[in-house]
Amino acid sequence: MNTITTTVGGGTITLTDEELGPYVTHAGTRQWLTGPGLPHEGALLGFGAVREGTGLRRVAELVADAGVLAQELRDQLVIGSLRTLDRDLESIVLDGTTGEISTTSFHRDPGLMDLSPLAPSLEALLRFAEATEELVESRGRFAMFEGRVGPKPVAAMTSHLTSHLTSHLTSLLAARSASDEVRDLAPYWRMAALIRPLARIAGPGDGLALKLPLRLLDEEFGAGGIMRFEEVDFPTALVHQPTRRFLTEVGLPEDGFMFPLDTEVALPTLPEYYEQERPGYVPPAELPVDADRLIRLGQLLQDTSLVVDGTTGAILCWSESDRTLRPLNADISTLALTVWLIHREKALDARYDLTESYAQPVRQQALAATMTETLATVDPVACDRTPTTPDDDGRRYWAGIFEDRASGTLYA
Repeated sequence: MNTITTTVGGGTITLTDEELGPYVTHAGTRQWLTGPGLPHEGALLGFGAVREGTGLRRVAELVADAGVLAQELRDQLVIGSLRTLDRDLESIVLDGTTGEISTTSFHRDPGLMDLSPLAPSLEALLRFAEATEELVESRGRFAMFEGRVGPKPVAAMTSHLTSHLTSHLTSLLAARSASDEVRDLAPYWRMAALIRPLARIAGPGDGLALKLPLRLLDEEFGAGGIMRFEEVDFPTALVHQPTRRFLTEVGLPEDGFMFPLDTEVALPTLPEYYEQERPGYVPPAELPVDADRLIRLGQLLQDTSLVVDGTTGAILCWSESDRTLRPLNADISTLALTVWLIHREKALDARYDLTESYAQPVRQQALAATMTETLATVDPVACDRTPTTPDDDGRRYWAGIFEDRASGTLYA
């Protein structure tokens, strides 16, 4: 198709009938693109393919070997992409005949590309994104939830968002249960409705970032699965009192799938750990600066330790392989919330098949992005890739774990 000139004004992108050409024959879609148009900027959706004036290009024009493409893909029009915190994800494509919106991921082998439903129309797509963004920011139709936290607001926000999303689907039956409504949504919005409200489970804490609801961890992992420490377990280096109180009163999952705690011995500082458990493995000179105030809580990966700064309460991960100390979580409360969030997502996946339609590795990015954005809402430290020290390369553990499909972290 020929290059087109878009009209950008008032924060929207519109096209002329001539610019839509013969590929967009769906009347409602033509009316929308020449009328209300597309938003110039958005947190979830990016329409750079249209905004940059490259035209509504067919998928077949953008791959080297279009002959191996599935027939349903060839004439799909690329209009934008799903977006996350720091990059674009899957491409958003439009069926010019039906007006339906899907996503696809460009692959080195076009024969492996496929379509995943996203919305029945452009209007529905934009309304879905608008409702989701309002939920995250507690504005508009979700302004009533400002300042409300806990299990009941989370359930109400899920129901509210699901209702708004499904109200724009034309294929619904007259009566639906909440479970049925969620299943009617495309996978991306199903994840948004079930996962994003989880960021509202906890409110501000006293001395810590968050105050978790009473028995939140016990109900999720079982009372017998929570390790609560005693004062005798703490080294003198742990002087951060809010962290001490959290570990004794709330505790952490003994084995939250993500890390096993050191429960057999009193918590050691990092130098004590290497001296007692792995003598000679990491020379003292290669430990982080002020290592004597870093207390090892457990193991994240085979060569990565979970540590807490005994002075500030910051949660960090220490990589033996590259001798680097990186931020992990803001503090012990957001670490606990992160582990709870992962456990909740796995339970939701088992019930609602969140990952069923995400068999291709690149497609799991959407689920990883949803989890990362939800975590960033309550703990920006865990997701901010800005280096904090000269040795910090910006890699963040949780975002990497979410994106690592091989680890199966997000799969029930």
